[in-house]
Amino acid sequence: MKKPATASRRSIPFMGTRFAKTPKGADLAVFGAPHGTPYKGIDNRIHQKAPDAIRAAMHIDAPWIGHWDYDFDGPLLPDPGFMAVDLGNLATKSAAGKANRQLIEKTTRSILSEGGVPVMFGGDDSVPIPFLAGFTGQPPVTILQIDAHIDWRDERLGERIGFSSTMRRASEMDHVWRIVQAGARGIGSARPEEVEAARHWGARIIPGKTIHHSGIGTVLDQIEPDSDCVICLDLDVLDSSVMPAVAYPSPGGLSFMQVTDIIAGVAAKARLAGFAMVEFVPARDANGTAAVTAARIACHVLGHVARQRAHKG
Repeated sequence: MKKPATASRRSIPFMGTRFAKTPKGADLAVFGAPHGTPYKGIDNRIHQKAPDAIRAAMHIDAPWIGHWDYDFDGPLLPDPGFMAVDLGNLATKSAAGKANRQLIEKTTRSILSEGGVPVMFGGDDSVPIPFLAGFTGQPPVTILQIDAHIDWRDERLGERIGFSSTMRRASEMDHVWRIVQAGARGIGSARPEEVEAARHWGARIIPGKTIHHSGIGTVLDQIEPDSDCVICLDLDVLDSSVMPAVAYPSPGGLSFMQVTDIIAGVAAKARLAGFAMVEFVPARDANGTAAVTAARIACHVLGHVARQRAHKG
């Protein structure tokens, strides 16, 4: 198996992981995808330092990885045999959409071929398209998109694989059998025809307002027990008071606890098959707390995957 291309070996791997050249033998593998498919006139370079900012945010806690984690009522990684690696950042380029997609899909496939769970830090919200394409040949997946937008545009600015079309392209993948979309709010890129297309396909759309009023059970009710679930988290789903460091911040978003409780609820019902986190803008993180919030959400994924693997034996 040819190893995935990386831009560099950073000095700080993501918490609980170690740097590796390949995902061989890994239960979980993290990688950064700084760029996806660009739109003309929209600068995707605002996200390119996001993977390293997320890694660095947990650096201060990394020496205490074995300490008690009150969110889990035990250490974050309770099984010393759990193997998590960090493959570094892919050698993506701002304007090289096709090459970027090939790198992301190939890396995702390489992790899955080793039986591992791929965890990707973007990058804008176009990077989940090749990430999800990498699951071709795997068991059918449910996608849980946690996002302020539904991303069902067939095209935007003449581009069909950009960040406004993520779920539209996912709906065309044979291995995607259910799409659950949680947290949409305000005015997004979707016009009435995109909402109708999503509903016609069968996407389960749970707006942020519904989650606030009726609870996260409205989302978890849509997750089939014992299914394989890939979570695509766009950080703009979080309220702008806790996550200002995104391209399109807006009020009325979900809280950190709502997002992590949704992830925990999914892990209790289904297998966490993959996780993609996108849209972080380091330059808008004035005091570094937004990076800690994003990184801590990724830690929750890490902890739940570790527990699922331990339970599986």
